[in-house]
Amino acid sequence: MRDLSRAMENLDRNKDQLRQSPILSFPDFLQQVIEHPNRIIRNVYQVYSDLIDSLVDDGIDEYDNDPESIRFLKYDCTRLFVEGSDRPFFADRLFANRLMRHVDSFKLGSKQNKIYIFDGPHGSGKSTFLNNLLRSFENYANSPEGSRYEVIWRLKHDHLVGGVHSLNSLTDKLAWVLENDGKTELATEMKCACKSDTDLGGYFDVPCPSHDNPLLLIPKEVRRKFFDDLFEDDVFKWQLFTEKKYEWLFHEEPCTICVSLYQALLQKFRDPQKVMECVCARPYVFNRRLGEGVSVFNPGDRPLRNPIMHNPIIQRSLDSVLADGKHVSYLYSRYAKINNGIYALMDVKSHNTERLMELHNIISDGVHKVEDIEEKVNSLLFALMNPEDKTLLADLRAFSDRVEYINIPYVLDLQTEVDIYRENFGKHIDESFLPRVLHNFARVIIATRLRTKSEAMEEWIGEPEKYAMYCDTNLQLLKMEIFTGYIPKWLAEEDVAQFTAKRRHKIVAESESDGWKGLSGRDSIKLFNEFYSTYAREDKLIDMAMLGKFFRKYCKQDRDILPMGFLDSLLRMYNYTVLQEVKESLYFYNEEQISRDIINYMFAVNFDVGTTEICGFTGERLDITEAFFHRMETRLQIDPKMSVSFRNSVQKSYTTTALPQEMLRDGLPITKTSLYIHLYEKCTHNLKEKVLEPFLKNENFRRAVKDYNQEDFKTYDKKIQNDVHFMMENLQHKYLYSRQGAKEICIYVIDNNLARQFSGLVE
Repeated sequence: MRDLSRAMENLDRNKDQLRQSPILSFPDFLQQVIEHPNRIIRNVYQVYSDLIDSLVDDGIDEYDNDPESIRFLKYDCTRLFVEGSDRPFFADRLFANRLMRHVDSFKLGSKQNKIYIFDGPHGSGKSTFLNNLLRSFENYANSPEGSRYEVIWRLKHDHLVGGVHSLNSLTDKLAWVLENDGKTELATEMKCACKSDTDLGGYFDVPCPSHDNPLLLIPKEVRRKFFDDLFEDDVFKWQLFTEKKYEWLFHEEPCTICVSLYQALLQKFRDPQKVMECVCARPYVFNRRLGEGVSVFNPGDRPLRNPIMHNPIIQRSLDSVLADGKHVSYLYSRYAKINNGIYALMDVKSHNTERLMELHNIISDGVHKVEDIEEKVNSLLFALMNPEDKTLLADLRAFSDRVEYINIPYVLDLQTEVDIYRENFGKHIDESFLPRVLHNFARVIIATRLRTKSEAMEEWIGEPEKYAMYCDTNLQLLKMEIFTGYIPKWLAEEDVAQFTAKRRHKIVAESESDGWKGLSGRDSIKLFNEFYSTYAREDKLIDMAMLGKFFRKYCKQDRDILPMGFLDSLLRMYNYTVLQEVKESLYFYNEEQISRDIINYMFAVNFDVGTTEICGFTGERLDITEAFFHRMETRLQIDPKMSVSFRNSVQKSYTTTALPQEMLRDGLPITKTSLYIHLYEKCTHNLKEKVLEPFLKNENFRRAVKDYNQEDFKTYDKKIQNDVHFMMENLQHKYLYSRQGAKEICIYVIDNNLARQFSGLVE
């Protein structure tokens, strides 16, 4: 026989993972309340809100200093929906903002009395979203940070009635006789040998089936005074008595079973403190598989034959100890098991339609009838719904103010779409693409999901044709950038100025109507698999030509899937972007010298032509001539006819704003003034625009690029070698091109004359 001891020892290493659920007396529980009030005094709405806050960090606003910012934030939902999940859900920026607004509503108010329906088309990931949300909720609720306590009554068989007649078994009677004869040890052994799960050495436990917070057992009329005495005067005490989210603690009542038991014991003892000695607290343990705290129903799950639940052992024990008192019926429904938890319906159809109808009274009054007993239910109610199923609620006016929809359309954020590809096919797929081509695949997919006509975009950009070199005529590419939280640099200054908060709200609001058609999440993964398996190879990176060929073939099968001309517009935007990258990588003008030249120009415009002055900022001697001004104005691309008026405007800006306000009043250096920044950006932009011109007709430059990092590269003159090496290094470090990718993109830019195409130059 093989020795299994080492293998079995691994089980001992898991001891720390056993969930500890200590039962506390009521005084010990109150000590926990005093030490951790924010954690223990919470209902399910607060726990849900705290879960999101703990796993989703504060959002990032890339344009925080923009006065027109609408706080369209970038949230990282990885810990909430991705980490620890077998099937991750990727929340795009639009849905993340939608979800955070939904959660914020729980922080402000008390009980919501609503059913929250997550609405989206087939294949949008609704089920994956909800499963991951419930998984995170269950994990959090069972952790020390998210735990709460529930009531458990601990009653003794004999001390309530005080006689052998109350004992409900022969074992109990024999033990009672032995104890009275002084044979305590024998009585204890007999009890231990025969005790059940609910009978603990003469005691038995009665769990609250509704998982009530033990604090609710304090009578409502004395709660305010009780908490006033319990807590010292501090921040939490002030919050408890003033903030709306704690109102439930002063208004809610415990479940009917706990109320009945409290009254029966009070009648027996005539002392509230003795009743509270029977009250204990234990952690509220959530278990979706057992329906404790989290219960999920699929459309095919049939209703229970007997919806009423009971425990005969507990009922017999209660009947015995309360034989001469008030009867307590230990009856409850499945709704009690998810009180202060989450009840979820996966798709509202078939049997789930009936369940949704049953929720009406619970949503309205928080009450459910169990035979003659009214059972209260304060739970988070979630449901998933497809658009075609909304007709079920259309004629039910009673639901109109009790339903809140949170849309989950198809992904409209290209960064998130790419993350989905990386998750399904591995992060190594990036190595097979030229930079931006993978994201352009995502742009094509998202274009199928956007409505062609956008009133908000048309109102903002009156003449889309002026951006024909960077964008499509329907402005879908621009809209995608905005949906990712990015304002493109190719937008004209006047359009950026017109991009007001009101317009931004309108454009983002249109996302509620986008994403309901086009290629679903499943379709896009299938399509990407086909594309990647066709074109990925070791000797050639996937480029825009391959992408265009693939989708043009696809569009022949479905001509309406993409707007006319979209692929051409996408290629032009790509060409513009890579051209800027190559220019930026080749640009190596002495920026320190440019800075000195601009400062000298700002200083010189204050003096007449023909004079000589010492610049007070650079210390350089300036011969102020027309030639001096012309050199800088050429770099700034100022029309010679407009040179005098341009100097006057610079001089006016310098003497009215830069010098008296920004420098003298605010203490800024000249390089931080708005005038300097404007001239510097204009100058460097124009220099970069012309950086490729010397190489456009130089065949040696093109060949040197192809021979880069090979032996033949050494045969070119040093100037070309230095230029090519500088460009290649910058492309790799600044824009994350591989060495092969840097070579391919440089040849692509030169062979397609992109510099002439975007500057309007002709051969």
